[in-house]
Amino acid sequence: MATNSTWTVVFDDKLIIKNTGAEAGTAYTINDDAFWAKPDFSNFWAIQYGTSVTSDEVEYRDSTPHSSWVDTGLPFQQFIDKWDGAHLLQLQSDWDNNNVDGETESEKIARLGARPTSYLS
Repeated sequence: MATNSTWTVVFDDKLIIKNTGAEAGTAYTINDDAFWAKPDFSNFWAIQYGTSVTSDEVEYRDSTPHSSWVDTGLPFQQFIDKWDGAHLLQLQSDWDNNNVDGETESEKIARLGARPTSYLS
């Protein structure tokens, strides 16, 4: 597999990792069996998306040679959307659990800002 990718996807682990930019190195396990069971994904082992060696972005389960993500004809945004959703849930949980005894909601908002309602990579 190529290195220095912007995203890594490991199908058996149901794992999506953002490798660059804000939140780089953050990995989420996406527990959505219907998503991972898509027929289009049946032969994928792993993806290193956004590498300088695009011919080595997709690793297959069988003997198919590694290829570029573009060659699959599939949108990569679906993985980013899954990661963004998981990250938003984490941000919301962090906000919900960051409490100070006796603090009102308006004081909490003044201290932390509004509770996150969206996240886009």
